[in-house]
Amino acid sequence: MMSFYNIYCFCLFLLLLLQHQFYHAIVKEEVSKLYHKHGNTAISWIRNLFHDCMVKSCDASILLDEDRAQGIHSEKSSSRNFGMRNFKYINIIKKALEDECPGIVSCADIVALAARDGVKQLGGPYIEMKTGRKDSLESYAAIVEDFIPNHNDSISLVIARFGSIGVDIEGTVALLGAHSVGRVHCVNIVNRIYPTVDPTLNPDYANYLKRRCPTPNPDPEAVEYARNDLETPMVLDNMYYKHLLNHNGLLLVDQQLASDPSTLPYVEIMAHDDTYFHDKFARAMIVMSENNPLTGDQGEIRKDCRRLNNS
Repeated sequence: MMSFYNIYCFCLFLLLLLQHQFYHAIVKEEVSKLYHKHGNTAISWIRNLFHDCMVKSCDASILLDEDRAQGIHSEKSSSRNFGMRNFKYINIIKKALEDECPGIVSCADIVALAARDGVKQLGGPYIEMKTGRKDSLESYAAIVEDFIPNHNDSISLVIARFGSIGVDIEGTVALLGAHSVGRVHCVNIVNRIYPTVDPTLNPDYANYLKRRCPTPNPDPEAVEYARNDLETPMVLDNMYYKHLLNHNGLLLVDQQLASDPSTLPYVEIMAHDDTYFHDKFARAMIVMSENNPLTGDQGEIRKDCRRLNNS
């Protein structure tokens, strides 16, 4: 027979499990609603995870707004975070959680779970994200550029940056497959087509980019974008790698994957096997999402993802 203590522990375990499943379901429901209303949010969820977790820790530091009184200089102001948007929707998810589970779910966990559900909405794999992260008490705006690689960086530097958080070369190739979805502002593209066309670009693709970006000096505030993938632009699939092999890489860092001997074999495998790509993408996302999380007495669980609790 089970002792009272064993029954108590079993009931507590069930309670925690049900609570865990409940707030996971809330995040999933809110992400789904936002996706069906604003499809590009799914891409934002993935970018949020990358831009947060690459810098020091998966701790929602990127969500903090500028707050001079608190000494917070927002990471959103960094050039590396140019084009990041839809942060406001994180607080929609946060409010839904606070209404049902006040003070339980951190903004950092919301970033991770929203990325998980965003990937699924885009036709990608289901990713088993762990939870239990706390939110940062500070911003790392001053050092963002030391962690997040630039679109013009060498592939060796990109590999090193991902390697610093435990993502290996194959995982790096898989994570860049997120470029299968969404679009890129002309500001980040024009260096490949002006003043002369990058010789590694497919001429037909270069002509498409010139139509989308007709001037070498695009206005950062203007709606001037090119799609990462013209065939399946809102599906997280291996078309990205097929395009690379045809010299249709949108960013310089993309095309380098198909020319560097350390990454080309993985590009070729993923171009021929979508399931393989999804598996490696999921594994790399998990590694990235678990980069140095704040737990226990570290950090806090913010009531508002945009500001510290004492502000």
